[in-house]
Amino acid sequence: MTLIRSSLLNAIAVGVRMLTLLGINKVLAVYVGPAGYAAVGQFQNAVQMITVFASGAINTGVTKYTAEYSSDEQKLKRLWKTSGSITLLGSIVCAVGISLLHNPLAAYFLGSAEYGGVFLWFAASIVLFTFNALLLAILNGKKDVGRYVVANIAGSLFSLLITALMAMTYGLYGALIALAVYQSVAFFLTLIICRKTSWFSLRSLFGRVDPAIARNLGRFALMALTSAICVPVGQIVIRNHLGAEFGWKAAGYWEAMWRLSTAYLMLITTTLSVYFLPRLSELEDPDDIKQEIRQGYKIILPGAAMAGVVIYLMRDVIIALLFTPDFAPMRELFAWQMVGDALKVGSWVLAFLMLGKAMFKMFIVAELIYTFGFIGLTYLFTNYWGFKGVAIAHAVNYFVYWLVVWRATYALLNKNNVPTLSESRR
Repeated sequence: MTLIRSSLLNAIAVGVRMLTLLGINKVLAVYVGPAGYAAVGQFQNAVQMITVFASGAINTGVTKYTAEYSSDEQKLKRLWKTSGSITLLGSIVCAVGISLLHNPLAAYFLGSAEYGGVFLWFAASIVLFTFNALLLAILNGKKDVGRYVVANIAGSLFSLLITALMAMTYGLYGALIALAVYQSVAFFLTLIICRKTSWFSLRSLFGRVDPAIARNLGRFALMALTSAICVPVGQIVIRNHLGAEFGWKAAGYWEAMWRLSTAYLMLITTTLSVYFLPRLSELEDPDDIKQEIRQGYKIILPGAAMAGVVIYLMRDVIIALLFTPDFAPMRELFAWQMVGDALKVGSWVLAFLMLGKAMFKMFIVAELIYTFGFIGLTYLFTNYWGFKGVAIAHAVNYFVYWLVVWRATYALLNKNNVPTLSESRR
């Protein structure tokens, strides 16, 4: 499957996801306001961290090894049984922990123990939440783009429907519950989609844990846990800083800007996940890898830059259409945010090479540099340039991150020392 064909098929799902995400943004803007936006961001960061721990942080590895073992049915079965068993155990442990600590978690992430019930809803549904992600990871690794597209569309529509109903009925509390449970509801449709394939069986997801496969998945667990801790924690620290320095409405403006970036970059970042991760996992020759990366840059980077220019020029229309007049102050973030987003796309192409080849040491160092750099630059630049300093920090930090991953990956490629499939399994 070519990059262009994958992109076109993936565009269907991503188009729906973009529209539903923008619809959710509008609902949240109307019913929870800028300060509520900040609370939503805090909760979503908490969900990110907890679900990665609950899944065993293995889904990226599941995608990689499902692609690699595509011609070996026995290895696939061992992989899926190991993955399912790890996911089940991790989900149960996290569910119990969340249930016992729901009030302290609410107080820390949301500023009030009165939101503890939101975490109880999350605990009750986390097993389905994580198994939905596992099934999607398998579909991605199988390169079953058609079913992957349908499953993602179903999840997107569920998220819009549930979030809109809950936010309109119960305000911020309802919106948070919706964000806690919608992927768990989507699990049932993903399950139905998978049951129609020739390879799927519930028995394939549970069984004895294969030690060798578990060790291989452990490399990806280290990378996923690093991202799961660094990225959300970094965003929480930055959001708390903005709230303390400029007020929680300002933190909400930044959250709205960040969510807008996530929405319009979704086509690109999802294509990287759907196409590049399995593809780069298969390639072993450094020249072939370089060619694949160059092809990606020719197609993806100009698209990201063009989208950023259009969004910057239409920023006032976008704020009025997708948010409310209360969000007008986010206007000053657009220019630097768009620059940072283009740099982000450039760096992620190489970051997916590190994922695809299980270069976990490089990946972890790069993630730490990114997170601490973003926090440090935000503190520094907001001191000099005020609120828009957080967007300047975003751009400068991704420029540095791109240099770091470029230096790390190309040094390895030029030495013809790329980890082979057999080495990555050890």
